[in-house]
Amino acid sequence: MPTVRRARTVEVPPRAVWDLIAEPHDLPRWWPGVQRVEDASPRAWTTVLLSRKGRPVRADYTRVDADPPRRIVWRQEVDETPFERFLAESETEVTLGAAAGDHEATRVEMEVRERLKGVSVLGGFMLRRATRRRVDGALEGLARVLEAPR
Repeated sequence: MPTVRRARTVEVPPRAVWDLIAEPHDLPRWWPGVQRVEDASPRAWTTVLLSRKGRPVRADYTRVDADPPRRIVWRQEVDETPFERFLAESETEVTLGAAAGDHEATRVEMEVRERLKGVSVLGGFMLRRATRRRVDGALEGLARVLEAPR
């Protein structure tokens, strides 16, 4: 199963990071490509992304676990979506902890586990590369939003 694990330190306390990542409506502020969020509740939401051709693509997610303010896990629902042709499952886990030596900074670890299906399994290295860019973009987005002057 292709897995991407990345980390970054942001110069805000863990609670501030949690407040941002635990609210699905805030995803367009920091998650790459998300144009808007629809039908959001604390347990499920739909993101609207734009395809390369500029068409809206919807992706449904379910929160599967949370340990506020330390850990959150969500799963993309791929059945009966355009993603089911190549993706068997996709799960994102974000873990927050105090940065070494600084209780006002937070170490954010993001892990994305994706399992391909069919002949798509042959493209695992390409999926990892794209996922790495997406996760790096999400961590960059978190830092941009959280560390911006108020």
